[in-house]
Amino acid sequence: MNPVLRKIQVCVLSQALTSCRPSPPVHHAGRPNERLHRSMPTHSIGRWRNLLPKQAPKKKKEKQQMKQILANTSTAHGTLNVNVSGHDMTLVEHYSQYVHNLCNRLGIKVADSYALPTKSMEVMLMQEQGTKTYVDAVLKTHQRVVQLSSLNAALSPIFMDVLLRNQPEGVQLCVKEHTEADFQARFKARPELEGLMSQMNH
Repeated sequence: MNPVLRKIQVCVLSQALTSCRPSPPVHHAGRPNERLHRSMPTHSIGRWRNLLPKQAPKKKKEKQQMKQILANTSTAHGTLNVNVSGHDMTLVEHYSQYVHNLCNRLGIKVADSYALPTKSMEVMLMQEQGTKTYVDAVLKTHQRVVQLSSLNAALSPIFMDVLLRNQPEGVQLCVKEHTEADFQARFKARPELEGLMSQMNH
């Protein structure tokens, strides 16, 4: 091989090797080995909220209005409340579900199903020697209501018989006509707010 060509090949290879070598890290005047991408602007890269369509603001829930109370007819009852109450919340909840499912199977229209505020009652005991009393237990009463509309008068005895036969121990059952007082009982009383509202009206 010509020695001139050999020298040219050696020079080209040495230049290629030097270009492939990694360049030493460049240190800036600030901290050594500082990552630059932290101080560079991102222009909202990685943000996804701007890609979603804008949603309308949520409307405040309107005050619940009382439904129309149906009157009794010669063939059907009006609006009835099946009130289930007891101290064991699991039993009350399961029995109210059973009442609701039974109505669906028998074709009885369920207008509404809701829970009433839990009531607490303190059981006080008096000391054997003395007049002071102390709290022995706190009993909580849970209530669930299944509201029926237009219950067939011919079907009501069968419906009540099935409910009473499957009523668990420790659960009270009460069926009565729905009134406006029953609707107001769904909401917790706020005497302070009612007092302020009355002062504003006068």
